[in-house]
Amino acid sequence: MERFNSDGSPIGKKEKKKVGKSLLIILVVILLFGLANTCIVTRQNEYKLIRQFGRVQRIITEPGISVKIPFVETIDVVPKDMQIYDLPASDVITSDKKTMIVDSYVLWKVIDPLKFAQTLSGSIGNAESRIDTIVYNATKNTISNMTQDAVILSRDGKMTITEPQESDVVNNDLNLQEEKNVVVEIKSLTEEIMTQINHIENQYGIEIVTVDVKKLDLPDDNKQAVYTRMISERENIAAQYTAEGQSQAKMIENTTDKEVSIMISNAEAQAEATVAEGEAEYMRILSDAYSDPAKSDFYSFVRSLDALEGSMSGDDNTIILSDDSPIAQIFQGNY
Repeated sequence: MERFNSDGSPIGKKEKKKVGKSLLIILVVILLFGLANTCIVTRQNEYKLIRQFGRVQRIITEPGISVKIPFVETIDVVPKDMQIYDLPASDVITSDKKTMIVDSYVLWKVIDPLKFAQTLSGSIGNAESRIDTIVYNATKNTISNMTQDAVILSRDGKMTITEPQESDVVNNDLNLQEEKNVVVEIKSLTEEIMTQINHIENQYGIEIVTVDVKKLDLPDDNKQAVYTRMISERENIAAQYTAEGQSQAKMIENTTDKEVSIMISNAEAQAEATVAEGEAEYMRILSDAYSDPAKSDFYSFVRSLDALEGSMSGDDNTIILSDDSPIAQIFQGNY
């Protein structure tokens, strides 16, 4: 059967080829469109929720290619990898009525995509809104039961304690023991907050992996008062160190004075003992000298000369001696 154009002329072979190509292209497009609406490509970091008329029929959790009924089933994508949510900074009040600004973030992930879709409509925004409320309440409840100092100390879960060592004075030397720093593990602020979050997994199908506090700060109107208190505390510590130093200095001074007194006393005792020994030796020599007749005359002669010398000191001296005087005997040549 021969075909004709709209003007009544017969269709040629070239025109027939063009029509055939157009039909082929249309068929390929239809086929590709059908395949695109039939095939499902699931990646490693996502879940695929297959809905039929709005109801979840099945969930694809493993990566790969699967199929669906085109135009009847629709697909929702739920992320499988870790999500981070940065909470806005908020004010909390400690148990000692101090206001602090807490800036934190949350790491979370979907672990039950069906419950996540049923409770939060599969929306990341809804999940973050719910996480914001839960984490803020947990943070507020935790910090409201702690003092400001406890909050600061529990920031990283470790507390360094300096153990003072006693010092003593030995042989006039101050023996100072080095201070020992001991790191004590305490429950961190993150752990305290996490204990308040125990229902979100069963309720919403998501898991909060961790809550970390990026920054703890004070309101501007409280900073000056805190700085003043910190300065006062440091001054008290400095005064304590000064008092301890003065006490140790007094101990050294007293020990030194005691040792000097002992040394002087020992030296004086030794000097007196030496003088006594010298006098004893002197008396022994004199005793030996006077006990020997040969030496006795010589010592008498010497002592007489010493006595004469002592008497003749000064100018215009005149000595009157009797004949039996030892000095007169010297001049008479009787010695």
